[in-house]
Amino acid sequence: MAYPETYKYAKSHEWVEVNGDTGTVGITDYAQSSLGDIVFVELPKVGQEIESGSMFGSVESVKAVSDLYAPVTGTVTEINEALNDTPETINTDANATWLIKVTLKNPDDVNALLSAADYETFVNEETGH
Repeated sequence: MAYPETYKYAKSHEWVEVNGDTGTVGITDYAQSSLGDIVFVELPKVGQEIESGSMFGSVESVKAVSDLYAPVTGTVTEINEALNDTPETINTDANATWLIKVTLKNPDDVNALLSAADYETFVNEETGH
């Protein structure tokens, strides 16, 4: 699986792309393939504060419900409303399908996250490949 080099990754399988003080958050291709067919996404409300490492929503697939964990701390400025009607978009292209946009409280949070290569190594170790 390919992981965009410009993203940073959490061990809980979320990615974040930082542009200035805005973080765009989604789930990794590995996460969507592990979940299977995604049928519902629960996201926070605009204006909600999220804390790095804490749960901010969930993704429901035909197999299971999986919690989403914030890779960064900040305030939710936008949610991907299109996922209400077409959550399966995540299965089609997880790397390009964002869930939320956040104004970062501390842009240095991303320094604690994994690079694409480190995330790929982590996944390989977790899956035994």
